[in-house]
Amino acid sequence: MEGLSGFLPDGLTIFTACSLIIASFFTSALTAAVGVGGGLLMLGLMTYLVPIAALIPVHGLVQLGSNTGRSYLQRDYIEWRIVRFFLAGSLLGAFIGGMMIVNVPIDILKGILGGFILIIVWVKLPRLNNANSVVVAMGGCVTSFISMFVGATGPLVAVFLNKLFASHKQMVATHGMTMTVQHLLKVIAFGFVGFAFWEWVPLVLLIVVSGFMGTKFGTTLLERIDENKLKLGFKVFITCVALDLLRSWFV
Repeated sequence: MEGLSGFLPDGLTIFTACSLIIASFFTSALTAAVGVGGGLLMLGLMTYLVPIAALIPVHGLVQLGSNTGRSYLQRDYIEWRIVRFFLAGSLLGAFIGGMMIVNVPIDILKGILGGFILIIVWVKLPRLNNANSVVVAMGGCVTSFISMFVGATGPLVAVFLNKLFASHKQMVATHGMTMTVQHLLKVIAFGFVGFAFWEWVPLVLLIVVSGFMGTKFGTTLLERIDENKLKLGFKVFITCVALDLLRSWFV
């Protein structure tokens, strides 16, 4: 077991690594079944397990793998026209955000994360009735910019997609592909500013495999799960995480 520690980033224990792997399974299952929420929950859990300086880039790499698997499994339902417009806007948003991210102090990032989580979880976001191609592109730009600082913008992206599909399966699949695009651009941006992703690759591969298994499990539950109970439990847990982040920022 001790030999495995040589494949982990400095300061990360085997217990922490196993916790991340297990968390990836359940959060990926949540996203595959409900459509959103898993990335935000994974981000909240990672604030306790990953150094804050590595939080956003590593979370992006993990979510890139998770959403790629989700998109593959649900590929038959993806609306590629929407994905193309989203990509066009995301390129600009990720570029601007990538130039600014290195200037954000770690303590402030904790406060931003805590506040962002509370807003996403408890503020009812309006659904856009006229989400045409221009709105989708603008949504890609804005959410990709925000994602460089807070990581989990899945619920925000869902605002631009909710009214575009009659089928829940189409929405979940297309949402997965747009998040794949967003996290890929984020990883590229952090790579350009010098983040050492190579230290995290062995662990992230295990996390991604676990996430893929969770996605398969969640996909089978897509039509059978009680969404209301699952969402309530998610809200309570992630709210506690957000309040603790804000506490650690002010104290």
